[in-house]
Amino acid sequence: MARVWQQPFLNVFRHFKVDEWKRSSKEGDVAVVTDKTLKCTVYRVRGPVSAGNYIQLPKTSTQSLGLTGRYLYVLFRPLAAKHFVIHLDLCTEDSQVIRVSFSNFFKEFKSTATWLQFPFICETGTPRKGVGSPGARWTCLQLDLHDILLVYLNRRYNHLKSIRLCASLLVRNLYTSDLCFDPAVTVAEARHAKLPITPIPREMAFPLSKGESWHDHYVHIRFPSDSSKTPSEAFQKSCSPSEAVLAGPVPRLLPHPAAFSKPVQDSLALMVQKHGPTASRQAPSVPRPLPEVSMSSEHSDVSSVGRPSGRSQEPLAWVEPTDKHVASDSLHVSVHQTTMEPTTPEDASPQESLGRKQNQQEVALGNNRFQQRSFLPDPVLRLKGVIGFGGHSTKWALWTRDGAAVVYPCHAVIVVLCVNTREQRLFLGHTDKVSTLALDGSGSLLASAQARPHSMLRLWDFQTGECLSLFQSPVHTVCSLSFSDSGEVLCGVGKDRHGRMTVVVWGTAQVGRGGEAVILTKVHSDVDIQAFEVAFFDETRMASCGRGSVRLWRLRGGGLRSCPVDLGEHHALEFTDLAFRQAQDSHTLYVCSRSGHILEIDHQHMSVRRARCLLPTQTPGGPLPQKQTFSSGPGIAISSLSVSQAKCAVGSEDGYLRLWALDFSSVLLEAEHEGPISSVRISPDGLRVLSTTSSGHLGFLDILSQEYSMLVRSHAAPVLALATECSRGQLATVSQDHTVRIWDLATLQQLYDFASLEEAPCAVAFHPTQPTFFCGFSSGAVRSFSLETTEILVEHRCHRGAITSLAASPNGSFLFSSCSRGSLAQYHSGVPRCRILRVAANVVCQEACPSPSALVVSGDSRLLAFVGPSKYTVTVMDTTSLDELLRVDISTLDLAGSRLDSAVAVCFGPAPPGHLLVSTSSNMVAVLDATSGRLVREPPTGPSRCGTTQHRPALAARCTSATQSLCGPWLSPLASSSSLVWETPSFSGTFWPPLRSPLREVSKALPGPPQPAKLAWVQDSWRTWCPGPMVFPGSRCPCHPRCPHPGWTSVPGPPRTMMVRAGVLGGPGGDVRLAPILTCFAAPGLGEGQGHGCALFPRLTVSPPSSGAFSMSDESRGPEGLRQASGLPVLVQKEAGRAGDGARGVKGSPWDLGRPLHPRGWPSGLRTDPDAPGRQGMVTYRANGEPKAPVGPDACSTGRARAQPPTRPDSYRHFTARYKASLLAKGLSFPAVGDERLHLKAVMGYNGNGRANLVWRPDTGFFAYTCGRLVVVEDLHSGVQQHWLGHTEEISTLALSHDAQVLASASGRSSTASRCQIRVWDVPGGSCRQLLSHHDTAVQALAFSPDDRLLVTLGDYGDRTLALWSTATYELVSSTCLPEPVHSVAFNPWDAGELACVGQGGVTLWLLQQRGGDVSLQVHQEPIPEEVGGCELTSLCYGTTPLLYCGSNAGQVCVWDVCASRCFLAWEADDGEIGVLLCSGARLVSGSNTRRLRLWAVGAVPELRRKGSGARSSSVIMEHELTLDGAVVSAVFHESMDMGVVGTTAGTLWYISWAEGTSTRLISGHRSKVNEVVFSPSESHCATCSDDGSVRVWSVASMELLIQFQVLSQSCLCLSWSPPSCERPEQQRVAAGYSDGTLRLFSIPRIAMELKMHPHLAALTAIAFSADGQTILSGDKDGLVAVSHPRTGMTFRVLSDHRGAPICTIQSTRREYGDFGAEGVDLWLAASGDQQVSVWASNWLQDCCELVDWLSFPAPALTEVPGCLPPSLTAFCPWDEALLVCAGLGVHHEVVFYSLRQKQVMEKIPLPFLAMSMSLSPGAHLMAIGFSERVLRLVDCASGAVQDFAGHDDSVHLCRFAPSARLLFTAAHNEILVWEVTGH
Repeated sequence: MARVWQQPFLNVFRHFKVDEWKRSSKEGDVAVVTDKTLKCTVYRVRGPVSAGNYIQLPKTSTQSLGLTGRYLYVLFRPLAAKHFVIHLDLCTEDSQVIRVSFSNFFKEFKSTATWLQFPFICETGTPRKGVGSPGARWTCLQLDLHDILLVYLNRRYNHLKSIRLCASLLVRNLYTSDLCFDPAVTVAEARHAKLPITPIPREMAFPLSKGESWHDHYVHIRFPSDSSKTPSEAFQKSCSPSEAVLAGPVPRLLPHPAAFSKPVQDSLALMVQKHGPTASRQAPSVPRPLPEVSMSSEHSDVSSVGRPSGRSQEPLAWVEPTDKHVASDSLHVSVHQTTMEPTTPEDASPQESLGRKQNQQEVALGNNRFQQRSFLPDPVLRLKGVIGFGGHSTKWALWTRDGAAVVYPCHAVIVVLCVNTREQRLFLGHTDKVSTLALDGSGSLLASAQARPHSMLRLWDFQTGECLSLFQSPVHTVCSLSFSDSGEVLCGVGKDRHGRMTVVVWGTAQVGRGGEAVILTKVHSDVDIQAFEVAFFDETRMASCGRGSVRLWRLRGGGLRSCPVDLGEHHALEFTDLAFRQAQDSHTLYVCSRSGHILEIDHQHMSVRRARCLLPTQTPGGPLPQKQTFSSGPGIAISSLSVSQAKCAVGSEDGYLRLWALDFSSVLLEAEHEGPISSVRISPDGLRVLSTTSSGHLGFLDILSQEYSMLVRSHAAPVLALATECSRGQLATVSQDHTVRIWDLATLQQLYDFASLEEAPCAVAFHPTQPTFFCGFSSGAVRSFSLETTEILVEHRCHRGAITSLAASPNGSFLFSSCSRGSLAQYHSGVPRCRILRVAANVVCQEACPSPSALVVSGDSRLLAFVGPSKYTVTVMDTTSLDELLRVDISTLDLAGSRLDSAVAVCFGPAPPGHLLVSTSSNMVAVLDATSGRLVREPPTGPSRCGTTQHRPALAARCTSATQSLCGPWLSPLASSSSLVWETPSFSGTFWPPLRSPLREVSKALPGPPQPAKLAWVQDSWRTWCPGPMVFPGSRCPCHPRCPHPGWTSVPGPPRTMMVRAGVLGGPGGDVRLAPILTCFAAPGLGEGQGHGCALFPRLTVSPPSSGAFSMSDESRGPEGLRQASGLPVLVQKEAGRAGDGARGVKGSPWDLGRPLHPRGWPSGLRTDPDAPGRQGMVTYRANGEPKAPVGPDACSTGRARAQPPTRPDSYRHFTARYKASLLAKGLSFPAVGDERLHLKAVMGYNGNGRANLVWRPDTGFFAYTCGRLVVVEDLHSGVQQHWLGHTEEISTLALSHDAQVLASASGRSSTASRCQIRVWDVPGGSCRQLLSHHDTAVQALAFSPDDRLLVTLGDYGDRTLALWSTATYELVSSTCLPEPVHSVAFNPWDAGELACVGQGGVTLWLLQQRGGDVSLQVHQEPIPEEVGGCELTSLCYGTTPLLYCGSNAGQVCVWDVCASRCFLAWEADDGEIGVLLCSGARLVSGSNTRRLRLWAVGAVPELRRKGSGARSSSVIMEHELTLDGAVVSAVFHESMDMGVVGTTAGTLWYISWAEGTSTRLISGHRSKVNEVVFSPSESHCATCSDDGSVRVWSVASMELLIQFQVLSQSCLCLSWSPPSCERPEQQRVAAGYSDGTLRLFSIPRIAMELKMHPHLAALTAIAFSADGQTILSGDKDGLVAVSHPRTGMTFRVLSDHRGAPICTIQSTRREYGDFGAEGVDLWLAASGDQQVSVWASNWLQDCCELVDWLSFPAPALTEVPGCLPPSLTAFCPWDEALLVCAGLGVHHEVVFYSLRQKQVMEKIPLPFLAMSMSLSPGAHLMAIGFSERVLRLVDCASGAVQDFAGHDDSVHLCRFAPSARLLFTAAHNEILVWEVTGH
């Protein structure tokens, strides 16, 4: 009854009368305020110190609240940019008080026996429109107090004792309850929707206006998220509909810092898990309704209430998660972002930034999916110059050391401009805007950082322009860099992801000498930093200034410390810049402020010496201001200053550069600028002052001549259009800054600047013959300007909309203009003042974006082409009469497309032959005959066309420009306010043939991220303009010379035609980039029609002129007409996926779509008649497996020739073998059958890297899975394993026949074989029945037909082959090349002649027909309905006939009627990609990469099929849901679907029971490399450690996992079990060493961490207990050996004898060794990686340690060791205490036995390879040695006999005999093999 008064919930503040402060207390700044959001009073707790400002309940610590509710609801809001702390004191059933704390101040999860600390992280993002700022959101924090204590401390919760709410936060109330409320659902909503959830009471609810979403205004966090989940899964956010697209700061409760930035990655958190055979997790069993996604795109009224997870139901062009850890174990609060453009640097998490920003240029250039081609010269493009100034800001411009050049950024390019000659030298490599620059004192080292987070830094050799080092900064965006004078210290300043100011110091002394920049220290600062500089006189001293602070810094002892300067009355100023005086006798620091003050600071005494202020003064009535003087009062804002020995230059926001004498007595010079000055720099000789302005101007003031010279000008806004003039070499640009500028292409200097304040210029065109140009404006006006008089000649206003394009005829007779309302105007421009001739309305497409290529005129001035009247048509008119000559329907060109094609841009090719090139929305360029309008060449089909059957309209919208003009060799892509000028080596020749080519984004070939661009294509008699960085196939990008460009498609044909391709280039502002002339050659002798339908050549090359014959590759055949290339080189290419027989296939689609349906739903045109027209595209095999000749003119080629496999699809369903540097060995001594000394007993682990690599037959009990290259068959009752060995590489997938008599397994291609292995096993006998080989790269899936007569094998994305095998003879029946990657395949269980596969294009249905001995495949594909969205289908399974369920990468499940070939139902089944689908009867199981496994009731789906497109998904109910430890990759279930086995990427096999709602761990293994195996003294247990940070304790008898200790974000590298001398069970401990230098001591009986030590600064690599267990010896990678007490944690001795090389081995033993020449109790050894071994005698109780012996071995030759040196393996010989056994040491491959008594080598045993691991048996004289060649060797040291054993999938890097010598444990990466030793 004591708990009844607390039901159903308790208002804590009301019950304890907080407003009276009698039963509660407050301290510090606690006040009652009214919150506008909640419209009620709340308590505000704020203050700088959390411990001094709080609310506490109850009033004293001796009292208790006595609240027994399981859940505590905290309704609060953190104050922005402030820390808060919440302390809870919980009382357990054994009266133990546990403090649980939550704070955004904590960096990591920490746990002790009485205290749990959880970090509360608020991630930032860009909030959606209409959504409140996430930082101001109220949060409902729901804490499950019962589970917190149970999961983390294994204690029982009794009651809540006390609460303390510390600053800084707003709190409304606290509630306790035993009920789990959903705060987003009210009582009325739950009743109306009949939801099986508990709505929140009205008293606890947040206010919400009608029609608004709760999650748009508030945040709900439930911690832990599920009542009975393990710690690794317990931290997930309460699901809500809007959170799937929310992009704002959302709080996260993090028990470990897996998703933190680098400053926090050094912290650790411990999680302890106890496992057993009955360990299980309860799943919610209440059915929940589903959101509705119907084919009519209607939305359910209740879809946003109570559903498990949400997704936006609107089609999105780009949906990208803010947190890339959506499917990782470390996810706690999933925040997604919906946006059309990439987020700003501040919005991206570090992991996202690394995932999404990893060198975008290299990713793009390496994305050549289908073809590998080359072109000469290489590179074609060379960046010549840049127009414009400014990177991330306009602040950074530096003088070189000699003062002859200026260094500044322009977008992502660093420019070195010679002041006298105006020549430019360019540094290319950055992929985003450069945010800061720094030069060292000698001028030899340049540092630069780019803006996007995390900021990437580059160190350059300034003289050569070579990038010496590329590394990532731990801060979000580096805003300032400063070098020391020596260049050995580099300091950077910026803010981390939490908004804290961070100072990072790098050591750069080794840069340029083969080393890298090293972080010396990193500190966080609470003060604002605007400027930071290293003192020139001492590289350990720095200074910084910012808002209200000037600080002096010092680097000492590896740390950076700072102290503030006493500013006195100036403490409130905002300081903007600082400079040290360049004099050796004085250390004066000058600091300027935004209020006009300049302070002189004594650097040594840290005090202000003088303060002056710059005041605005003006004589009354005077027109100009007088010279400024310093006094008190409000002053002019100073943005920058620079100090020389005698002068001080000051730049202010009023636009003046002033040069003062150093005593500030008078102004020497001043210069007025057009905008606020952002920075000033005095040259090293003190004779020039460099200044930059915020408007993008860069210039310098010459002090001697008192003249100001402008170096660079820029547009202040994005550039909209451009035009070129050939005869005068001029470029015209128009920009959103309302200016038209004329540039000289030779000098890149601005010639004219025309400004329009009221109207924005939109288009521009030069007159071909007169010194005039035309400009169109947003008002519809068209004006003609004279370049001689700079006046407006004439103005016309015949348009009502904004001008979209201008085009002048090459002969100068006519000018044409178009506007946004579709009108077209013709002008007579032959006279200086042009006049209007005709105006036509509704002619030009009104939907087109403004583009220079909206109108184009042919080279002979006879034809005018434009897009219109609609976007689906292109019209050609006569330029004189505007008579319509031709209208082409573009929508009919792409017959294979799923949507109508529209024209984007047009361009005339050079005449003759007079082709019209049209860019389309499907990213294609169609080449049309300008006279007849016919397509010059049929479009290629198959893989050569494009990678997918769907194209992104968003990309096509960017590829909008290609204009023609008579000009020189320049191309101008527009993207920002700057310009890039490209140049190419000149050579002459003919042009490419006509073609139809796919468009691809080529933006990443240029510096900077992709942004909309405008391109110009200009040609003259010899040269052709091409858009963007049009580097030809196989050529190099000028910015990344080693990266090939994306692929192209082209074929030989008639000459004199150039292929044009639009691209997306540049940055967000508007770069104008000029590309060079580009010319290529075609083979002679090919007439107009000869190129049509001819084959693609095997390689794209440009051969030199030769009279010799052109020989074809054996891989393909060329056109018969091509026999000899006389004089001109030949342009040829190799097409991926073809054998060279031509671009052939089924017309209309690579899958033969669009044919009438057969009565059973199959295309009637696909028949077995060889002469039938529908036979095209079919591959037929004879009974013996040999392919027949392709039938028909368009038969599909089945050759194996491929150029380069396509890029891996963005689907986790595809298997990718783990990278292994090891190679298979040859010529080994494998033992005869029956003579083996080792028998493989067990395998620990499951290969989570495989796909569908698990089979289980419940009726027979057969259970098999894979681990590496082994097939493991295990008896689930006894645990006995069988191991089928035969594969040489990692197994990718398994398949079991329906009669369970045959098992098929597939592995990847090995170094010794050209094809993948498919092995067919006899299940009863366990032997390999057949070995098949057909696929090139990897096998994606295997499946047996329902009658087990056929086996289908599916190649991965690189192979793209589907093969059918007969199980009777295992001969190849059929093989088909797929035009695109396919993700999964399945047979129809109700019809053995049907199978289906899913991929990028949709669902592909296959029909098998057999006539005699021939088997043919008929194929039909159905695309994904537009209503479902632009997703890919990734998984499938058949349901009740005729239903086919397909899962997508967007989390949807689509249901298809295979008879009608239509999709009639779809619903949102998950938030991530669905990789596994299983269906039986009325139940469906789905598994995804979000770790969720869900059970669905689909019994109503067959009835919904009759409703067709009107079907709704409300009848599909989710029955159960489980969250596992990784993405689901394999699953097998009983026919009833009540139980099954599921495999995850974490390497775990789970037994699933839906009836009980539990998941039980069957098989578990490490995720990463296993580093050590140790045994308990009794050998009952063993412990392993891994790079995944876990220490796992196993039962040796059953090989079951018992205990797991987890440290996050660190690797556990070494392990040691306490020795037998500490045999008492309560003292059994395991010591573990980690990569951060920490050493942890774990108690096995208590299942807890006892002690954490930090004896090393570097990673621990070896650890050992002393013989008595009272001392721990540990070694690190720097070669230091530390000696520590395990009881106190004190390190009392450090040995540095091995400094400089990592410690590989430490071993300690108790010996009597007086005869060794040393006294002591312990004998121990240490071996380091430099081939040194030391042996020591020690008595640690007496602090005695003496060297016994030191061994040095010569290092092996580097050529013999791939990668790095092998470990130095050394051990005491167990059967002779005076012997040392060494391996891996010395030049030769051998094992050395060294006598400590005789000081000499006693024996040598040769080895075939370098040893990677070694272990000596404590029993018989046996030695186990592991090699990197995946071989384990057992050596009998007594007889010399050797035996080799295979079975490992990688290098055998670990061998350990058990203490009893009966077992041997070996490890290869993460797989552990347990061998039984016989005859010991």
